[in-house]
Amino acid sequence: MVRKKWAWALAWLAGVLVLVTVGVVTVSNVGASIRGRGPLGNEVIRNAELADGSLRPSDLPTGVARVQKEIAEEFGTFVVACEGVYAFGVEARPDTAAGWRVVSFEPGPDDDVDAVFSNGARSIEIEVFCNRGKPTISDLEFNELLED
Repeated sequence: MVRKKWAWALAWLAGVLVLVTVGVVTVSNVGASIRGRGPLGNEVIRNAELADGSLRPSDLPTGVARVQKEIAEEFGTFVVACEGVYAFGVEARPDTAAGWRVVSFEPGPDDDVDAVFSNGARSIEIEVFCNRGKPTISDLEFNELLED
């Protein structure tokens, strides 16, 4: 009787260990794809040496159609192009007549590109990635500095 209880306890413990391992592996894989936002994730970009600028658009796979999109908002226009999963910031045109200017602009290639526009105490950051080869907004962040 005692051996039977120990056998059930060991079987239960083994089952728990297997299920916990499967859960950790699954969450790690899903979490990695969510953290990267774009289809490549940050690790792939670093491994492909895009971050340090050593990989140029001419080094990317050929035969992939380039899809370009202009995203116009109150700040102006952010022109983004996609070649497969690679995003390119083509141009950031602020609406200077309304007082907007470009604070930063990421040309890529990368898994996502962004631009930050500013107008006085207000700023808007727009981040775009390539979803099935088409430019897609992944984040549009509105910020305002507090007055003293």
